[in-house]
Amino acid sequence: MRYLLDVNALIALAHTGHVFHARARKWFLSVAATARGFHTCSITEIGFVRVSVVTGLQPDIATARQALDALKSSSRIRFELIPDDVGMAQLPAFVKKPQAITDGHLFELARKNSMQLATFDQGIPNALHIG
Repeated sequence: MRYLLDVNALIALAHTGHVFHARARKWFLSVAATARGFHTCSITEIGFVRVSVVTGLQPDIATARQALDALKSSSRIRFELIPDDVGMAQLPAFVKKPQAITDGHLFELARKNSMQLATFDQGIPNALHIG
């Protein structure tokens, strides 16, 4: 399986101070041997940097970018940035509220690229809930 990690999953995996770090690491280690790939996209990478700084997990943008680069280039964890060409017209039917737009976008991007969206969010139909 190939996985597209959402912003919260990326942050939890990279930051030991995240409340779900242990869960993210346990999930990652359980699937790493059989996974065919771990992926990011522009939205998840930008979100990682933004949220890392806003929440105080990183002191500034440059340090947050370095943390993302370290995660992506780690010898244990390999990630590939995928192109994102999913527009508003391609959002799935479950998107009914503004709060679900990014979730729907990431879900559709994952589906289009034969991946599974990995997330801590429970409200995304057919996404992999990290658990």
